[in-house]
Amino acid sequence: MVKLAINQPYFFPYLGYFSLIKQTDQFILLDEVQFIKQGWIQRNRVLSEGGGWNYIRIPLEKYRQKDLISEVRINNKEDWRNEIFKHLLYYKKRAPYYQETLDTVEKALSIDTDSIVRLNEHSLKAVCNYIGIPCQLSIFSEMGLKVKHAEAPDEVPLTICQALGGVEEYWNLEGGAAFYDRSKFQQAGISIKFLKSNLPEYPQIQGGFEKALSILDVMMFNQPEKIRDMLDDFILI
Repeated sequence: MVKLAINQPYFFPYLGYFSLIKQTDQFILLDEVQFIKQGWIQRNRVLSEGGGWNYIRIPLEKYRQKDLISEVRINNKEDWRNEIFKHLLYYKKRAPYYQETLDTVEKALSIDTDSIVRLNEHSLKAVCNYIGIPCQLSIFSEMGLKVKHAEAPDEVPLTICQALGGVEEYWNLEGGAAFYDRSKFQQAGISIKFLKSNLPEYPQIQGGFEKALSILDVMMFNQPEKIRDMLDDFILI
């Protein structure tokens, strides 16, 4: 049974994203859709010195409103890598796996590119390698698939599944449950499932618990074996 997931290429995303990678056989990074400014393509959240959380970001070159994710470029004139490391300094001497996480981030960001898609692909693979989970990632724009025209936005993944062939289950994160018409997939003989990570709590630096931060926060406080267990803590809705 082939299980396929399709999602936009996020930057050091939260635990649920990696759970989706772990639970499926193939994961496609969908980059031929419009870039959304306030999404998770070029930013994510980590703990902040002043309490709560703060963003780590990738600066981008000027882009047009209708540009696709594949067309967006990183502004490498800015020293953005060091800015990210500065934000992560808050974890030093506080988080038990700070150095291991920092080493992984350095590997993730070591790629020389101006493509936000390529950077995120490289980063996702670096994190998966550290955690110790299989990572069958493909970039949609590089796959050369002949996909038929989708009549509605929720049919885009369906047309990709059909173009690939052999897909029996399509998996998505819980946020898509209200977006998709399940009957379209069922009529095509494909089962559609939505993964909801239970996001188990773990000791953080601060009192209380900041939920659904970047995977980097999870890595700071948990060894890979524990993280793999967390990735299996989910329900299907």
